[in-house]
Amino acid sequence: MTVQLGTADRPRESRAVPAWLRLGFRPFFLSAAGFSVVAMAVWTAVWTFERPWLAVSVPATLWHAHVMLFGYTSAVIAGFLLTAVRNWTDLPTLRGTPLLAVWSVWLFARIAWFLPWEADALLPAMAAVCDLGFGFAICWALALPLVRTGQQAQLVIVAKVAVFVVANGLCYLTVLGFWEAGFDWGIRLGVYTVISLILVLGRRVIPMFIARGAGYPVQPKNYGWVDRLALPLFLAFVLADLFLGHPTVTAWLAGLLAIVYGCRLWGWHTPGIWRKPLLWVLYIGYSWVVAGFVLTCLGWWWPISPYLPLHAWTAGGIGVMTIGMMTRVTLGHTGRNVLDAPSGVGPLCGLIVASAFCRVMGPWLWPEREAVWIVLSQITWILAGLLFLWIAAPLLVRPSLESPDD
Repeated sequence: MTVQLGTADRPRESRAVPAWLRLGFRPFFLSAAGFSVVAMAVWTAVWTFERPWLAVSVPATLWHAHVMLFGYTSAVIAGFLLTAVRNWTDLPTLRGTPLLAVWSVWLFARIAWFLPWEADALLPAMAAVCDLGFGFAICWALALPLVRTGQQAQLVIVAKVAVFVVANGLCYLTVLGFWEAGFDWGIRLGVYTVISLILVLGRRVIPMFIARGAGYPVQPKNYGWVDRLALPLFLAFVLADLFLGHPTVTAWLAGLLAIVYGCRLWGWHTPGIWRKPLLWVLYIGYSWVVAGFVLTCLGWWWPISPYLPLHAWTAGGIGVMTIGMMTRVTLGHTGRNVLDAPSGVGPLCGLIVASAFCRVMGPWLWPEREAVWIVLSQITWILAGLLFLWIAAPLLVRPSLESPDD
């Protein structure tokens, strides 16, 4: 059963295009998972075993933040939205040679972050050009069919992607020696932008998935007052954190957001989600976003490391949601039944949830064993990525069962 975000029939397309280049989710999901395994393995070697494997002139923690946020996550966003916009508009997005070209630019930017920058001063600049060029190419590819079909309201999603690209550009201002604080601003703005995408897109699709997949008639509740308050409060929170730098204001806004989005989760809950891995993984991923607001609020009263709410949003919200959505989209758009997922999907979802728990809750509850918990988080992330590749790679490189031309 294909996960449909639009329902009109597709025109048949040429079978001369290799299957893995026929729709955006195929190359980008495949490479996102593979890249995250490599990047996390290198990070484990550098952080845990103190191996001097990084040649770039960037501190290891910043390298880790950038490759996971603007490397892995950007690929997932590109793959998901190129596929979604095609469904929304019934117009083709990147495929074939253009898709290969854009994907190759993303790949070069990723490889550049593993190369010795001091050996070639042009490498950081080339990485910046490719990375930002890739981002704006994706924005253009998303905006064009939306404008052609008169769906200007959907351009708010493209605007969020453009802000994400700008956040990446701020990081490169530090890399290229123009602005020392650019990396900090870029990472924080990038994380908040992705969280905003999760909140908006999750609001659209998670209730629909629950209604279709719970196994019995159910209509998840979407409270109007939550929809009215959510966006203004989130914008106020981001502005307070980025520009005011006032911990009290930020903490209280985070607390209000935890209540608002917690009520949204309450309205969506039904016991049937816990029988379907592709439902509970999305529900838990959304819950990790709420947990990030809770931890930010609690940090005003108790000495909580700022890395805990950050990783609640990244390892938890972004990590769990991306694996869940990549798995669901891969199965649905290759003609598999997402309501009867393969047996490996449950362990896959369990591993990525365990990775988030180990990174956030472990160090909070047992701080004296923080190093152990972080290593466990790294290992479970790598295992989740490998299991995703085991399940999804054969599907991503073969034609869809329902539409061989897709």
